[in-house]
Amino acid sequence: MTLSPARPRSVAGTGTDDGTCALRAGRMFDGFTLSGAATVHVRRGRIVAVDRTGTVPPGVPLVDLGDDACLLPGLVDVRAHLALDAGPDTAGALLAADDERLLARMRVAARTALRAGITTVRDAGDRGFLAAALARETAADPGLGPEILASGPPITTPGGHGHLLGGAAAGTRALVGAVRERHARGCSLVTIMASGDARTPGSDPSRAQYTREELRTVVSEAHRLGLPVAAHAHATEAIADALAAGADSLEHASFLGGRGTVEELRLQALIAGSGTFVGMTPVREAGAYADGVHTAYRALARLGARITVGSDAGTAPDRPHGTLPDAAMELAALGVSPLTALKAVTSQAAAACGAGGRKGRIGAGADADFLVIDGDPLAGLTSLRDIRAVFRAGVRIR
Repeated sequence: MTLSPARPRSVAGTGTDDGTCALRAGRMFDGFTLSGAATVHVRRGRIVAVDRTGTVPPGVPLVDLGDDACLLPGLVDVRAHLALDAGPDTAGALLAADDERLLARMRVAARTALRAGITTVRDAGDRGFLAAALARETAADPGLGPEILASGPPITTPGGHGHLLGGAAAGTRALVGAVRERHARGCSLVTIMASGDARTPGSDPSRAQYTREELRTVVSEAHRLGLPVAAHAHATEAIADALAAGADSLEHASFLGGRGTVEELRLQALIAGSGTFVGMTPVREAGAYADGVHTAYRALARLGARITVGSDAGTAPDRPHGTLPDAAMELAALGVSPLTALKAVTSQAAAACGAGGRKGRIGAGADADFLVIDGDPLAGLTSLRDIRAVFRAGVRIR
């Protein structure tokens, strides 16, 4: 099927014809630290300099965002599903939509994320490689949505979690072929379902779906082709296997079906010492499951693990698109410092996505993706919802 492209959309320009401008704000969080007033110089969608004196060369338009404004890097969501509608029956809605309708829905989800200040989205699983097609659209017209880092359909076992997305593969040859297909299709990463998930009937989140050797096969081939691997892993066994196999990030890391507290603590220490990223997911319901997950997250934070946080947007009614700021707030509510939570959705998240030089920071050479909010984010992350402006590749879209 030939997919029709998105209709070109005009957005408000900023600066001169080549996008040259200067943005001034009373505060700036550069992805690492919070400071006072700063002026950021932009040209052709990139940051060329950060100035503390407020000096603006003649002829360069100045956008004064205000003394009460804080300039941040655009947020980076390490895990979202643009193809899922966050409804009560995501599987049914997915099956009912043809590719044209599904891509149209994904465009709406992408714009929703962008207006929330999320300027980079790592799509953790789609159908038919539609996220890669959407990534090409937003690259051509940044006003349409965030930069999208697509994984394609997640690799899973036949009948395993997420199999409706079309990524089922069993056996060494099929797994290697699946990785190569994602590389050939222009994906930015590989997602593999190392464990099951309760959202798929018949799937068990407390059990591994692949052996350690099978995971090694996927990681080895992906790394050979220059692709990172994100392992969906709720089960303790799957977490241990994905870590041993060399996965670049452990998504969810819920530690279900563990072999005992001492062993889990040892595994958490191994994760923190390995430098592997941990993609935490908000758990909003109360109960024993949430308590266990939150205990694991607090332990990983204390141990200094490389924490990111993803919204998992699209997967459930309580996870609509554009809610990464809420996920950051929920991470902070677990006792993680606001600074750590901010890094988890900016510089640390960008590093986990392999985009640390371009995304999640404000500095010379980085992309001119910005979120402008009212107030001091370290005084309360609720300010991430007090949006004054959003810029994508130097263009103001809100």
